[in-house]
Amino acid sequence: MRTSFIQDITQLVDFKKQLLLWSQQFREVTFMDSNQYEQDYSNYDWILAVDAFTAVKTDYFNAFEDLKQYQQSSRDWIFGYLSYDLKNDTENLSSANFDGLEFPDLFFFQPKKLFLAKGNQIEIRYLHFCEDEFETDWEEIKSVATDFETLKVDINIQQRISAEAYREKVSKILEHIHHGDLYEANFCMEFYAEKAHIEPVETFLKLNEISKPPFAVFFKNHKQFLLSASPERYLKKEGDLLISQPIKGTAKRFSDLIEDENSKNKLATDAKERAENIMITDLVRNDLSHTAQKGSVQVTELCGIYSFLQVHQMISTITSKLDTQYTAVDALKHTFPMGSMTGAPKISVMKIIEELEETKRGLYSGAVGYFTPEGDFDFNVVIRSILYNQENQYLSFSVGSAITSLSVPEKEYEECLLKAKAMFEVLK
Repeated sequence: MRTSFIQDITQLVDFKKQLLLWSQQFREVTFMDSNQYEQDYSNYDWILAVDAFTAVKTDYFNAFEDLKQYQQSSRDWIFGYLSYDLKNDTENLSSANFDGLEFPDLFFFQPKKLFLAKGNQIEIRYLHFCEDEFETDWEEIKSVATDFETLKVDINIQQRISAEAYREKVSKILEHIHHGDLYEANFCMEFYAEKAHIEPVETFLKLNEISKPPFAVFFKNHKQFLLSASPERYLKKEGDLLISQPIKGTAKRFSDLIEDENSKNKLATDAKERAENIMITDLVRNDLSHTAQKGSVQVTELCGIYSFLQVHQMISTITSKLDTQYTAVDALKHTFPMGSMTGAPKISVMKIIEELEETKRGLYSGAVGYFTPEGDFDFNVVIRSILYNQENQYLSFSVGSAITSLSVPEKEYEECLLKAKAMFEVLK
């Protein structure tokens, strides 16, 4: 049971920063921010959850069943992530590539303290046994100084796959496509730094400021950090309604308004980009059908164009109604990993990209989000994100693009660099 407190906020931007800085005293932190991006299906503008009362941490084996038991037994708010390698729990697959981050495959926690904001009002929910800490916490939060000194970042970022090797690997994927092994594959590569020293909160605030995405996340599990500027929703559940919003299709932003509008219009009519998006939309329709009430799967928007600070994106929205024989976790299990980060047909693609990629994806192209006490949930796709293991000083960010029969290796490489632009800007 939780005790609720309602507070009005006037200086919203400063307060969010104060709250995030205050939260760093805790071992577990999840901060999720929509950045006031106008969107459908949004319940809160931002959320902060801190300090685990209970938690579950596991590798991929039997992970979804462990999560189901934890979610159903806690019947409370829980926050956490699903790493890409949970694919090995749902299919006969493996992950043998290099892993410099060493994050658990799955981690969720039940926070003692929870902050839910909408507009200028914030609802604060504390577990009963710590409700008497609210007044002290509130005064601490309001007194946090936000003008901290900026640290110099000196990081030697390296590329796991060279430009030449990337083009060769994309050519191999094209051979698979021409042989009929697959239709589309999301192929990813890693940028990384060893002996890296960053200040996670400061780095996240910079990344968020230059991106302002609708699914930004700061996630901390002791010495492991996710700093995410994700623009993509993976899956949301409201009652029996499931909503998936895959992104496929990317175009550059320009400071010149006419040039920027031309880039946006070109994306909307680009045959390759539309083909990418439609193939993944069809894959998501199929994934959702496994747990859907008969006839309930619908494409409510196809190839919509949305603009973010760094790029224009093509987004489709697919919905379904969850059949009563399935649980919330079943809905995740039957759609994971998300089609936008794998390809079609999904299992064949996952085997091929595992062979060609050189890094274990881990949390990258996985999902971060939360469950409510009622069993609803909302998860983003972990892209445009910096991952950092403070203990072994390893920093990583990965980018990818969708390879189809119309792909040109050099253009796919340029798209990857475009997606990496914000992370490079923050870290240099």
